[in-house]
Amino acid sequence: MDQTTLMIFGIAVLSALCIGGVGFAFVGGQTKSQQRVARVSRAGQARLAATGTEVDNSDKRRKQVQDTLKDLEAKQKEQKKRIPLRTRIERAGLDIEPRVFYIASAITGLVALLLLFVTGMSPLVSVLGGFAAAFGLPRWFLSYLVKRRQKAFTEEFANSIDVIVRGVKSGLPVNDCLKLIAAEAPEPVRTEFQGLVEAQRVGVTLEQGLEKIYERMPLPEVNFFMIVLSIQQKTGGNLSEALGNLSKVLRERKKMRGKIQAMSQEAKASAAIIGSLPPAVMLLIYFSSRDYMTVLFTTTAGHIIIVGSLLWMSIGVFIMKKMIDFKF
Repeated sequence: MDQTTLMIFGIAVLSALCIGGVGFAFVGGQTKSQQRVARVSRAGQARLAATGTEVDNSDKRRKQVQDTLKDLEAKQKEQKKRIPLRTRIERAGLDIEPRVFYIASAITGLVALLLLFVTGMSPLVSVLGGFAAAFGLPRWFLSYLVKRRQKAFTEEFANSIDVIVRGVKSGLPVNDCLKLIAAEAPEPVRTEFQGLVEAQRVGVTLEQGLEKIYERMPLPEVNFFMIVLSIQQKTGGNLSEALGNLSKVLRERKKMRGKIQAMSQEAKASAAIIGSLPPAVMLLIYFSSRDYMTVLFTTTAGHIIIVGSLLWMSIGVFIMKKMIDFKF
């Protein structure tokens, strides 16, 4: 084989190798850049799938939260329709039956009627005064006890939530934290949580027990607490963080309440002076010139004047109360 033949054979082999390499590059394999693009594409698809799953979970959790809030709002509207006397007595912290309250109201009315009759009032005025005392004084006193108890509950409720937060962070179950509050918290928080713990022992769920507490203590703070625990039970989440934020909100509300009360004291003092001035002047005139004031109590025109004055005074006091009663 001569030199020319060998050269032609070598060129043919090299040409075949070049054609094979080009074909392998375009058909048979992937370069490093193509492999990198493929890996990035697969990672992107995986992230999209994970994001879609997270979005679905977020939508489900949002729907569960909305359903829970709707159920709680519906139950609260049903509770606000009509408040039985027994419930009002429980809110006041009294351990009496409704019939005892009715008996006390009747006795109060009879005592007021006798006092008015003995002091020289006409039978009509005495009967009206006894009727007002029977239906007004006991209920006013009951409302006073309810507000005082609710105020005491609000003062200590944030501290009780802090106890739950510290207990959950240290690894205690929520039920043990509730038992700790029922044993060591001051009144009336201790009594309310004792009822919750005892109800759980007989099979009542935590949500139902919290609804009973809200029925006895219809406060925004208790409503917030009930919503947080109900949502956490159904959707999960960091309970200590949620209750910690709730405790902070309750303390800020308490601080704002104190600021509002301090800023409204001037208006309340002015309203008290304006409201008490007419009765005070009437008493001074009565003791200094009794004959001048006796006409109001012994004549029909005087009775009409007294009734009209009481009516206008009541309207004025009601308007002033609405002007200085700040809702927060």
